[in-house]
Amino acid sequence: MVTISELHIYPIKSLGGISVNEAVIEAKGLQYDRRFMLVSPDGQFMTQRANQQMALIDVAIDGARLRVWHRHRPGDVLELPLVVPDESTDLPESRETMLVTIWDSHDVPAVTVSDQADQWFTAALGVPSRLVFMPDTTYRAVDLKYARQDDAVSFADGYPYLLIGEASLDELNRRLPVHENGQPQVLEMLRFRPNIVVTGSLPNEEDAWNHFQIDGIDLYGVKPCARCVLTTIDPATGQKGKEPLRTLATYRQWNHKILFGQNVLAASKGDRPLGTLRVGQLVNVISRQEPWLALPIT
Repeated sequence: MVTISELHIYPIKSLGGISVNEAVIEAKGLQYDRRFMLVSPDGQFMTQRANQQMALIDVAIDGARLRVWHRHRPGDVLELPLVVPDESTDLPESRETMLVTIWDSHDVPAVTVSDQADQWFTAALGVPSRLVFMPDTTYRAVDLKYARQDDAVSFADGYPYLLIGEASLDELNRRLPVHENGQPQVLEMLRFRPNIVVTGSLPNEEDAWNHFQIDGIDLYGVKPCARCVLTTIDPATGQKGKEPLRTLATYRQWNHKILFGQNVLAASKGDRPLGTLRVGQLVNVISRQEPWLALPIT
């Protein structure tokens, strides 16, 4: 019996995540997930891959506000609205619309948040930074090779949802080499930044989930997630190491990519919420596909 054990959202891309007991499924992903993003002054997206300080910035939701602080300076808190009006709304003088780039998505319309936010993040990260928000009017398409229809995504790397089984992480931790002091290495799930974590499945079983349902909501596994160096950054310290990519490469490598977790799409109902996911809900696998790692390498 497979059930949801954890749900996570990341309101500002590449900053700290928030564990929640329930989350509304929207067209672009879980509500409030990766609707904000930090960019350079010319609109290029910023992540922990280039600035590990981002791992030390935490985020919390307080009513209709976001609270943001650097872990080493908890008294200096930036407060932001959870939702920023789009370009159809009269913008305050300190805000503007700008086109941003995230991976292969170019000229994505975004709304700047405030001069105060830009100054706060510039000081916290040590590089010129601007905070932008994706309004509902912005449509950013999922990779057409894997889209089921007109699937959209927020500022997430490529897909609205990432699902990982607890058993998959347990298997990885079992394979990790021990520390020099003889103690086992144990990696936390947050290092992989999933939205949905499930329990009761076999290790890496989620690779084969083609169509599954949660409380009547139709979800589709489109492809395993190719992992990058961001997973080697310890979310507790911001320090970079060699794991988990070194160990994952020994048993999770396919076509020069290291796979861990499953990218997921939800059946679309336009702009209307699709439903609500809750910790403890059952996962009903409707159909399966051949796991990618079992396919011939091309």
